[in-house]
Amino acid sequence: MGLFDFFKKDKESKEQQESLDKGLEKTKTSFFDQLSKAVVGKATVDEAVLDDLESVLVHADVGIETTVKVIDRIEKRVARDKYVSTSELDRILREEIAGLLDGNSAATGSRAILDRADSPGHPFVIMVVGVNGVGKTTTIGKLAHRFHSAGKKVVLGAADTFRAAAVDQLIIWGQRVGVPVISHGMNTDPASVAYDAVQKGVEMGADVVIIDTAGRLHNKVNLMNELSKIKRVMQKVIPDAPHEVLLVLDGSTGQNAFLQAKEFTKATEVSALAITKLDGTAKGGVVIGISDQFNIPVRYIGVGEKMTDLQLFDRHTYVNSLFSKK
Repeated sequence: MGLFDFFKKDKESKEQQESLDKGLEKTKTSFFDQLSKAVVGKATVDEAVLDDLESVLVHADVGIETTVKVIDRIEKRVARDKYVSTSELDRILREEIAGLLDGNSAATGSRAILDRADSPGHPFVIMVVGVNGVGKTTTIGKLAHRFHSAGKKVVLGAADTFRAAAVDQLIIWGQRVGVPVISHGMNTDPASVAYDAVQKGVEMGADVVIIDTAGRLHNKVNLMNELSKIKRVMQKVIPDAPHEVLLVLDGSTGQNAFLQAKEFTKATEVSALAITKLDGTAKGGVVIGISDQFNIPVRYIGVGEKMTDLQLFDRHTYVNSLFSKK
């Protein structure tokens, strides 16, 4: 069984589906309320309906470029079919958005990369990046819980040594989950922490090592240098570490999440995304835009406070939940 196979089972469970549906409730309510207003009194999808639909998608923070793609697809469909009723718009939108996300080829092969965690000789190393306040450390704690619950050996590295209480927060998560946390305390060298965490993971035969890093964007050069140094010292222990660079974004910030993604992808080689706090916002469409605009797969979405509310992102399940109605 691959490292992430248990996520699939969890995702397919009724509890997880209900959690996803509940987490997207604010987005769904806002989206369908506006969509209903856009088509009220109109029998067919015409230019006016498409203009209103464009506003609906932008309001849901799907993003301008992705919105234009969706509208263009629907325009071509209307031109081809000659007649598209407004009652069909939900289904068409679902199909076109799912098709757009299917075109994100960056997700191809991602499971094969993750399955390397089961290869003998060394743990799978995940370096987690993101600005302060996005839920980075909490996401690490929830990931550790998932892996540990699945019988995996996990080590955490508290390399966010500059933010007040960041180290203590990760230590608390380690105690809650029951996994070791490597820490040198505040204002210490992050690279040294990462080195020791990876070394500890090798020594104890761990399956996963997760490294927390500082979330500062005020100086991209310093951030880039720091993350590069962390990578270099980890590679002294495991030459191909880290195997995943996970960028955590706060979905409730909408377009700010896009900006953060742009800045971090300039600073380091991000290979996967986690989008958190979708349960508290009507801007859940940001997942669609980010998945489309960046050549990076969305790996996880956070839809609540519970340990199990961090879910492996499945595009089809997400779209089906987004378009489901009570």
